Amino acid sequence: MTDEEKPPAPDDTHAERVGAAFDDLSSRLGERLGAEERGAVDGLREAAARKDAEAARARLTDVKERHGWLYRELTAHPQIAALIDELALWGF
Repeated sequence: MTDEEKPPAPDDTHAERVGAAFDDLSSRLGERLGAEERGAVDGLREAAARKDAEAARARLTDVKERHGWLYRELTAHPQIAALIDELALWGF
């Protein structure tokens, strides 16, 4: 099997799933995301892509405290809710 034929590494697949989920959320929310909210979502996306449970927990807590509506949107989004469940398995 050549390098081109190998399936993506699990971390690559995870990062792609995270990117797709957050892209979908961003497209659904559109104009409702201001600069501050977009920054919070981007920080959470980066932490989730790195599988950094501690950073993701801190980002999600910040979103919950500062942007309750956005927290509700995050936890209601099926793909992101699944990622949050995975974070729990990583020690969230």
